Amino acid sequence: PAFIWYKNKLPLSTTNLYNKYIQFTASSEDSGSYSCGVRGHENLSSPAVTLSVRYAPKSTSVSVSPSGEIVEGGSVTLTCSSNANPPVQRYTWFKNSRAIPSRRGSEQSYTIKDVKPSDSGEYYCEAVNGVGRGWSSHIPLNVQYPPKSTSVSFSPSGEIVEGGSVTLTCSSNANPPVHRYTWFKNSTAITSWRGSEQSYTIKDIKPSDSGEYYCEAVNGVGSGSSHSKHLNVQYAPKSTSVSV
Repeated sequence: PAFIWYKNKLPLSTTNLYNKYIQFTASSEDSGSYSCGVRGHENLSSPAVTLSVRYAPKSTSVSVSPSGEIVEGGSVTLTCSSNANPPVQRYTWFKNSRAIPSRRGSEQSYTIKDVKPSDSGEYYCEAVNGVGRGWSSHIPLNVQYPPKSTSVSFSPSGEIVEGGSVTLTCSSNANPPVHRYTWFKNSTAITSWRGSEQSYTIKDIKPSDSGEYYCEAVNGVGSGSSHSKHLNVQYAPKSTSVSV
C-alpha cells in the first residue's frame, strides 16, 4: 500500500508515499504533530504523535525601549529575545564585553533608571537553556546630555598688553556636540558674528576690552555656561600731566 505522512494535518512530500517510516535529520522546523494513513483512505489516519525538537537559543536579539534618543536622567529598558526549546532558563547581560554582575543583569529585561553618560557602551545578551546558548549582536547605547564642565581659556595665558591680541576658547563636554556658542562680556551678549563661535579673538586689544567674559554652549539637549573669567588689559601710562 501507499502510505501518506502528515505533519500538522498537512501531507508531507510525495517522496515518502511508499515508506512505512520516514527518517530525517531533525531541525527546529521539524517540531510538530505527525500522523500517517493509507492512500485511498485519506479520511482515516493514525493517532498523531508530537515531535518536539530541542535546540539551543537561536535568533537571539536585543531591543531597546524607548527606541529613540536616550537622554541623561531618563530610563531605558533592554530586552533579550530568543527562539529556543526548551525555553531560555538564564540570561546574562554584557556591557563592553564584561558581564553585568547585578541581579538585574540575569533577567530577560535589563532596565537602567536615571541614565548617566557612563552608561553609554556596547550591550549584548547571552541566552541559555538545557541544550546550549546563543548570543545577540552588540547594540550601542548612546546617552545624550547637555553641555557640562564648560570653561573658558585665554591664549596667550600670561599678561595681555594693549595693542596685542588674545583668543578666548570655550570648551565643553557634550553629546551631541555643541552646535552654538554665545560669548558674554560683563553679562551682556557679544552680538558680532565672532561672538557665536567656539573661539573669540580680540585683535589690537584696548583697555576698554577689559572685563568679565564667559561663554554659553548649546546642543540639542540643553545648554551649559562657564564661570566668568577676568580679562585685564595692561597699558603704558597715558594722559600724563603735570599740575602746579
